[in-house]
Amino acid sequence: MRLARPSLALVVGLAMVLLSATPAAAVGPAPNSMASMGDSITRGFNACGWYVDCTARSFSTGSYASVNSHYRRILAKNAAISGRNFNDARSGAKAADMPGQAATVVGRNVDYVTILIGANDACTGSESSMTSVASFRASVDAALATIKNGLPNARVALISIPDVKRLWEVGKGSSSARNAWSLFGICQSLLANPTSTAQADADRRDRVRQRVADFNAQLAQACAAYGANCVFDGNAVFNYPFALSQVSTWDYFHPNTAGQTVLAQLSYAAGHNW
Repeated sequence: MRLARPSLALVVGLAMVLLSATPAAAVGPAPNSMASMGDSITRGFNACGWYVDCTARSFSTGSYASVNSHYRRILAKNAAISGRNFNDARSGAKAADMPGQAATVVGRNVDYVTILIGANDACTGSESSMTSVASFRASVDAALATIKNGLPNARVALISIPDVKRLWEVGKGSSSARNAWSLFGICQSLLANPTSTAQADADRRDRVRQRVADFNAQLAQACAAYGANCVFDGNAVFNYPFALSQVSTWDYFHPNTAGQTVLAQLSYAAGHNW
């Protein structure tokens, strides 16, 4: 039996379906090396002990099995990256420290870089001491320019800052959390007077949250300006409704192992996702 020749319209229609199911850009091969930039979150601070960095549990470059970091996910696809995972983040870092970290990363000659920065720019001793949006963007742009000039082929993942107001929402009912925030002076721009229902305190919390949202908007814009090698997570981390059980009980601020695990999952899936 002779089959009828498909019409041009059918051929074009099938082609469109296939194209729509294809990613907009090829992902490319999994990287052979990577480095992370950022602050204490990326250092895994307080994820395994009392006020110490736990880099093995970092969502980005960590080696701890249950966290299943970006590094471990890539390692499962490309053995060449083994041992070439550099954590160049620093606890306490702010956006102003990113150009210096970027220079260090360029010296590593890596194929992939993750950047999570901004929590310390909003979580300060008081609302008035938060980093301005303009200064934040200038520091991020300077860091990205350093990477682009030094490692033009490297892929970059910019990760949104977690919603710090969510921390207040899930922790304000815990006396342990409130005591830790007060004792260690944690994020007082937002977490001061945690049980207050006064309008002034509610407005202050909203303004700090808005500053984080503004920072994330700048990260998205900076990544778009960088070009195809940069991916922003689309606020996947910011929008995640994390629970108090995912926060370290040492300070009720940093992600614990469970928090690092979900951070790895969210940020990897929303990034290059090799």
